[in-house]
Amino acid sequence: MDKDLQSIQQARECVEKAHEAQKAFAEYSQEKVDAVVEAMAEAGLRESERLARLAVEETGYGRYEDKILKNKFGSQYVYDAIKDLKTVGIIREDPARGIIEIAAPVGVIAAIIPSTNPTSTTLNKALIALKSRNAIVFSPHPSAAHCIQETAKVLSEAAEASGAPEGIIQCMSVATIEGTQELMKHRKTSLILATGGHGLVRAAYSAGKPAYGVGPGNVPAYIESSADIKKAVSDIFAGKCFDHGTLCSSEQAIITDETIKEKVIEEVKVQGGHFLSEPEIEALGKIVVTPTKMINPKIVGRAAPLIAGMAGIRVPEGTRVLVAPLKGVGRDFPLSIEKLSPILAFYVEKDWRAACDRCIELLGYGGLGHTLAIHSRDDEIIRQFGLHKPVFRIVVNTQAALGAVGYTTNLFPSMTLGCGSLGGNITSDNISPLHLMNIKRIAYESAGTRLAASPGVNQRPSTAETHSLIRDQISDVVEKLLAQKSLNPSALALTPSNPQTVGGPLASARAVGFNTPPPTEASPPKISPFVCEDDVRLALRKNEKIYVNAKSIVTPSARDLGTEKDVLVFLS
Repeated sequence: MDKDLQSIQQARECVEKAHEAQKAFAEYSQEKVDAVVEAMAEAGLRESERLARLAVEETGYGRYEDKILKNKFGSQYVYDAIKDLKTVGIIREDPARGIIEIAAPVGVIAAIIPSTNPTSTTLNKALIALKSRNAIVFSPHPSAAHCIQETAKVLSEAAEASGAPEGIIQCMSVATIEGTQELMKHRKTSLILATGGHGLVRAAYSAGKPAYGVGPGNVPAYIESSADIKKAVSDIFAGKCFDHGTLCSSEQAIITDETIKEKVIEEVKVQGGHFLSEPEIEALGKIVVTPTKMINPKIVGRAAPLIAGMAGIRVPEGTRVLVAPLKGVGRDFPLSIEKLSPILAFYVEKDWRAACDRCIELLGYGGLGHTLAIHSRDDEIIRQFGLHKPVFRIVVNTQAALGAVGYTTNLFPSMTLGCGSLGGNITSDNISPLHLMNIKRIAYESAGTRLAASPGVNQRPSTAETHSLIRDQISDVVEKLLAQKSLNPSALALTPSNPQTVGGPLASARAVGFNTPPPTEASPPKISPFVCEDDVRLALRKNEKIYVNAKSIVTPSARDLGTEKDVLVFLS
């Protein structure tokens, strides 16, 4: 059988198995779901070192030590963030509005996994999928198929050992474009969670299913004149060098103010940055970017000296990052794109406004909606960047790589970062279990909105009409009730000499304004049949009194506030 046909058939089988398992899993209690997810997180943490080694050996991308941290982040760190989320049954009640919210799983999730962060992304997606009672089927990148399959196996065994249905986690072993397309388009696939390049994300959104795709991140890092320069450079290098720059949230360019240019350059050199000459920039550009203007996969996730050697460039011992001073952005400046390796573009601008424009230009060249880092002590400039930059994550005085995913910030921990409509994505959030479930809502009729049937009348009453309707109805009910009980309304009057009437709820009658003289006979007062707290507050704003009598209904909150503020006036 041809490999593509084999892959298509495997996709169908995986979805069918996952679908059957998910139907059973959807009936699990919150306690049982949480036990499964906890077991998966523990297994991922336990195997984090082995899986990191497998990823580096298979792909050649990144650093073993950093991939361990990413695996721990994708398992234990993510678990800590989601463990207390309610994802089963009634998850929220709002008695005041008459709304009850109920969680419902979406079904089978097709998860596309990249080669740059293969094991950590698999861990992350599996945890959030099962937390929301879904099944998941992985389609691995061909160059990272083995380590992804092994990660899925670790998770599947842990889940099933803790009580999950067999087949709840599936992974294709024969990964082809045709098989992935079949997985995404299968009638029993409910949602697509895609991490990868532009082509893959576009394919996910065109599969005819709900999809969360994520875009690229050409992340600018701006060092403003008020910044702690040493810390700023340290943070940028930490993010750029982490796993040799394979995170899409890692910094791609430094932009700094002209007034601090020399200090920044000096600090970059001190911390292991090698500034390239113009001939070296040209040589490096030729091996970083292919003739089709795509990143050369041979340089992705490699160490700076190794990449320099590929371009015939000699760098000093201890070089951590290759730094390319550029005068522009776009096709004529190949190193201005997202590089996924320890290479930084470098720009000097007149002031923060010019730097702002440069950041927008860089984001427009392949990073819209993703992430921007700013290093500054000026809160007004930070806020201006937040208001005007076309990104949905602006990390402040920290590295972008781990700040955007929620490790060095309080953003929701996730390896899947939405870029919103600017990046062609359906969400701008860090993806969590809340994105992988539907919400049912029970909504009770709100008081006073129901009208008797009237021919040709479908219009809902205004707020004023509704309040009048409610008060008239309550007044009628009170009169009928008193008549049935043969009670004299005047006997229930609240007076200073009779403070315990009406069962005592208005016992502090002497403070309700009874000594206030009533209006003259020429302008008789309007008696309020029903008084709520909002009525009292409105009267306070207008500096008016509210007149009540024995038939008036006064809510407890209105009574308390009216008593305190001397707003209520009793008339016999």
